[in-house]
This record gives sequence, structure tokens and C-alpha cells, in this order.
Amino acid sequence: MHVSVEISLYPLTADYEPPIVAFIQRLPREGITVATNPLSTQLSGEYDTVMAALTEAMRPTLDMKGSCSFVLKILNVAIEPGKNLEF
Repeated sequence: MHVSVEISLYPLTADYEPPIVAFIQRLPREGITVATNPLSTQLSGEYDTVMAALTEAMRPTLDMKGSCSFVLKILNVAIEPGKNLEF
């Protein structure tokens, strides 16, 4: 099953940019499409591959000192990041 995920990370700290950049850099690029914009990161690929990538990349962020919030939208459709979905 192909999925698309939109992720927004909100580190609850004044120095919020480094944790966001580190999270994006930890996302594996093999088997998934990764795109970023000023508000979110989009992943697209096979469900198991995408979920494994999220697990791997999110854990260090959640383990960091301080609090953060991840907001995820998971769709069970193939959306190429940056493209419009046609029905």
C-alpha cells in the first residue's frame, strides 16, 4: 500500500531550527520521496518503508532535552510531494 505523510515538527524552544533540520537529515531517502517546504515535510512511498523511516527519524527528536510536538497527516493515496492530486 502506498502512503503519503505530511509532517510538521514544533520544537518547544527558542532555538527551534536545529532540531527540525536534524530530523529532516535523519530521514532515509532510499525507497521514499522526501520534500520540504516552510511549513512541513512530505514523505511518499510504501507504507512499511515510510513508517520505518518515521520511527527511525522521530526517536532521537523525541529523546532530546526539552519538549516537541509532531503533527502527522497520513493518507492512503499516492501523492507526489509538490503535485496536485487528480481524481
